[in-house]
Amino acid sequence: MFTGIVEELGTVTALEQGTDSARLTVHGPLVTSDAVHGASIAVNGVCLTVTEHGEGSFTVDVMAETLHRSSLGALHPGDRVNLERPMAASARFGGHVVQGHVDGTATITAREPGERWEVVRFTLSADLAPYLVEKGSVTVDGVSLTVVDVADDAFSVSLIPTTLELTTLGHKAVGDPVNLEVDVLAKYVERLLATRFAPRPEVSA
Repeated sequence: MFTGIVEELGTVTALEQGTDSARLTVHGPLVTSDAVHGASIAVNGVCLTVTEHGEGSFTVDVMAETLHRSSLGALHPGDRVNLERPMAASARFGGHVVQGHVDGTATITAREPGERWEVVRFTLSADLAPYLVEKGSVTVDGVSLTVVDVADDAFSVSLIPTTLELTTLGHKAVGDPVNLEVDVLAKYVERLLATRFAPRPEVSA
């Protein structure tokens, strides 16, 4: 499990595309400092398993479902990515519950600079819109953020100077894709309510 607090900006060094998968190599000295084979590292919000590591870099396999759900397949060598290791049981919970299971992608539609912050607006697909609420949590490219406002087809967040400086969100442009993970608690509540209030089949005498 992750918290959406980015630890390091990594750099893509290789992306090998297969017919239904890809092999991604990222340079990230901090997150690989204690990496082992089979460890999990979130790359732009996607939880991936380390298959190789060494000299400050790690390699992961990206399956077809992940390529379909996320923007990882559009990466190129030299691109920067947000990196986070799983939260230790003894660590402070700085963001919110982040699984690293991306629900879909969105596109940046506007950036509105403020005095020391920036409001960024994104598209929002109809299937994810019910899970976002004003002042609720959302994960954008692995960054835990608070929703400023939300409509049926769009939402916005405010980025403080630290987020602008230390994550890829400070460098993304209008038209760029991002990965979204909605609050897993909202999905569980929806599932529980649907099950609880679903019509029960009639029992014949």
